[in-house]
Amino acid sequence: MQALRMKKRPSSRPELQACATIGQPLLMRAYADALAPHRLLAAQILLTSWDLDSRHIYENTRATLQTLLRQKRAVPVFNENDALSFEEIALLNAFGDNDRLSAHVAILAKADRLVILTDAPGLMSRPDGGGQLIRRVRKIDDKVLACAGGAGSAGSVGGMRSKLEAARIALARGVPVLIADGRRSGVLLESVKASVPGTWIAR
Repeated sequence: MQALRMKKRPSSRPELQACATIGQPLLMRAYADALAPHRLLAAQILLTSWDLDSRHIYENTRATLQTLLRQKRAVPVFNENDALSFEEIALLNAFGDNDRLSAHVAILAKADRLVILTDAPGLMSRPDGGGQLIRRVRKIDDKVLACAGGAGSAGSVGGMRSKLEAARIALARGVPVLIADGRRSGVLLESVKASVPGTWIAR
């Protein structure tokens, strides 16, 4: 939207998907620039919800991911293929946004945890983002969802509720989830040690 000098999020699907075609290469350039000083490469993998409905594509995607991870120098960057997929554009209940996509990727990768980074310390006890940090959730029920509030920002879809829905998907397949503050320095390294402040969602 910034590249096209748009002041607000478009409402029509063609406009949104046109924005996606411009935004995706800019996003990958940002990843490539950030990884280059560390001699790492950004590897782009675009998916739609129907890709993972196909067993053949599902297994092929997993094999591609495993090959990339064995390379040691590649950092896979998954994103929904918004130029083709209308689920995220229409806010339907497929991937819907990259939070849910991350849950499906964590399951596909047989990950030992899913870390979802946001601009909050984690799930807070009040829907307006105030109150106390909820450090542990064992079951995502209506009471927990009530703490999540509404949707995301004007420039994105999602929000804390979307992150909880993603956590529910991952948890159903045995993948624990951490929702943590992405602005915190060293948050990913801390998450490996399970020492980062945030909301752990696990049985």
